Amino acid sequence: MISNQILQNTIEGLKTIARVDFCVMDTDGKEAASTSASITGCGPETVEFAKSPADSQEIRGCQYFKIYDEQQLEYVLIAAGTGEDVYMVGKMVAFQIQNLLVAYKERFDKDNFIKNLLLDNLLLIDIYSRAKKLHIQTDVKRVVMIVETDNGKDSNVLEAMRTFFGSNSMDFITAVDENNVIVVKDLSEGDSAKEIEKAASSMEAFLEKEGMTGIRIAYGTVVKEIKEVSRSYKEAKMAMDVGKIFFDERNIIAYSELGIGRLIYQLPIPLCKMFIKEIFGGRSPEEFDEETLTTINKFFENSLNVSETSRQLFIHRNTLVYRLDKLQKSTGLDLRVFEDAITFRIALMVVKYMNYMESFEYLD
Repeated sequence: MISNQILQNTIEGLKTIARVDFCVMDTDGKEAASTSASITGCGPETVEFAKSPADSQEIRGCQYFKIYDEQQLEYVLIAAGTGEDVYMVGKMVAFQIQNLLVAYKERFDKDNFIKNLLLDNLLLIDIYSRAKKLHIQTDVKRVVMIVETDNGKDSNVLEAMRTFFGSNSMDFITAVDENNVIVVKDLSEGDSAKEIEKAASSMEAFLEKEGMTGIRIAYGTVVKEIKEVSRSYKEAKMAMDVGKIFFDERNIIAYSELGIGRLIYQLPIPLCKMFIKEIFGGRSPEEFDEETLTTINKFFENSLNVSETSRQLFIHRNTLVYRLDKLQKSTGLDLRVFEDAITFRIALMVVKYMNYMESFEYLD
């Protein structure tokens, strides 16, 4: 069923064209939308008209029309006025609203199909048979994108995304929970990773313009068959979660960019604790002072290049070597050795992962 707000917008638009006031009532005589306060107190007449066999009727200076949804009476339209002109206008408006019901029902059916597709709730044979009935192409390139904002449960995010893509778009916009909006984006054959990144940036800019805050967008890999859409969705979900841990400074993240982070994310916490204990003994990397942490991060950023790291830190090469020697004595790891550097880097990421999980009370 369409919302009362959509009904309100529809009859207000039609009023400006026809110069006739309208009111839409449900079958219980309750007002759903109205363009004038003068059409009030029509509840009893609406209920009686709904029970009658007539499809239209003139009652107390107004024209009443029944609006059906697949032979089921859904609404009663009231047009203020009498005469042939008002009757014809009322018939056209009732027809328009009835078509609107059909259009929204089709969109709901597609929305329901996409949700079940994303959640792997359909058998393979059902995916293709239902897609055919709903006129959804099965062999085009698609990517699933997840949009999250600080607005959380605010349905305006969902509506904003539908506005952004437009009603004629081949993309599908839906939500399977209260926190995220999901976009199943249709891609042309020539679209590359850059085009997807560009689309995500445009979405972010649009939402910012709409007043949304804390926007994060994650997306999976491109799939070529409709049956694979759920995989792209799972990847996008992981990209959203892993991105918050290891790429918290970025608002847009792709599954393909997660690297080793997606492996660490799937490690059990007890195993992580054992690993950290083996590497650092009873210590934690968080106990290192700010100078040491800055040195480590900059050294990794420069691919273990001593000269470039010392230049960017504005320190003498020997000072950097001294710091690395000091770190080696305390941890047993020499960051100038590739294997030790990898171990240390992974350890830092594991600690970051543990801290994130602990903040969500996943640890005992």
